[in-house]
Formats: sequence, structure tokens, C-alpha cells
Amino acid sequence: MKICFILGFCHNYVEKKLPWSRSAIKNTKEKGGNQIPRYAILVNDMLNDFVDGKLRCERVGQLVPKIKSFIENARQKNVPLFYCNDEHLLQDTYEFKLWGPHAIKGSEGAKVVDQLKPARVDYVIPKRTYSSFKGTDLHKLLRAIYNGIGCNTVILLGVHTHICIKHTAFDAFVRGFNIIVAEDGVTAFTEQDHLSGLEYMNRNYGVSIKKISDITNSIS
Repeated sequence: MKICFILGFCHNYVEKKLPWSRSAIKNTKEKGGNQIPRYAILVNDMLNDFVDGKLRCERVGQLVPKIKSFIENARQKNVPLFYCNDEHLLQDTYEFKLWGPHAIKGSEGAKVVDQLKPARVDYVIPKRTYSSFKGTDLHKLLRAIYNGIGCNTVILLGVHTHICIKHTAFDAFVRGFNIIVAEDGVTAFTEQDHLSGLEYMNRNYGVSIKKISDITNSIS
């Protein structure tokens, strides 16, 4: 597992010749003028504190089996996975004033739920803000995969639709990525928050909203 730390620190990152890297050249060819997607999956904040801990949301639990099935299928198809996880320090009062302390670095609450544990080849991106890009090495790593050709399409899963997913989608948008959000692979505290987040991202960032089953079928 490669663990890339926030604020620009990256511990011993070396691009390895993984299966999804070996097929990169083939996957960059264009047909009919359309660029073939080079996918990366971003699994956002599927942590103990969000599933059944300090910031528990009852709606999040139903995502676990869906995401588990999806990422297992994606691994079989050699699609790179990035786990983007809150890993707060005690001085991160900007969020704690609003939500209370959560996902503290080194705590059980900051760990990915057991059912979705990252595999050795997956990337883990610790973050301290809503966005998975801000202050992290995510953008650099996305551009480095596929033998340095880079990902061009990110698939977003996890929580919360109107907060961390939305802010991550914005940062992906301004960096030029194509963005897919799994409609049934993200959620929020309420259905209204979930739907408003999806609508906002679609209208303002051009995000494609798709069912997990349709995304699975589109990944070759």
C-alpha cells in the first residue's frame, strides 16, 4: 500500500509496474475522436466515525456492500483505487467547531471500515479538509499512473454528497478531469442533501451521475 501524506509529504512513492500500468498505452488510443477513459476510483471517507462512530449517518451503512462489490470488481479489471480519508489533527478546529472532533489521526474512528479495507496496491490519501485534493498529493498521483500518461476520469464514491464529494468534484473539475459520481454509491445526512448535491455537481461541474451497475458495465 502506498500512503501519501498531506501537505506535500510523500513517503517513498515509486511508480510500480502494476497490472493497470502495463496496459496504459493500449488504453490511451482514441476511437472516432473520443478519448478512451483511463479510470481511477476515489473512495471518500468510508471510515468508522462516519459509518457507526462520532459522525454516524444511518444512510451510510447501506453503501458498504454496494461499494465493496464495486471495488472488488474494479480490482479484477485493474482499475486503480484511491482511498481519500479524513485524518484530522487536534488543531483542525475549523471543522470541529461545526461537526465536533472526528476522524482523529491514529484513532479507530479514522480507519476505513473493515469491509472496505484497502489492498496493498491501493493508494491511501490522508486529508484534513473536505476536498481530497486540497493539501494532498492526489492530483500528482492521478497524473502519474498509467505509466505517467495519467488518469483522465475519476469515479467518486462515499460520503457526503453535498460536502466532501461536492468539494472533491469541484477540485477535479478545475483540474480538467472527467468526473463520474455513483448515484447509489454516495449519500448524505438526508435525502434532500444527497439530491441537492447531485444536482449541483451535474449543473455546475458537468458531473455524470450514474448508477453503480452502469459504471461497472462501462469499465472494460
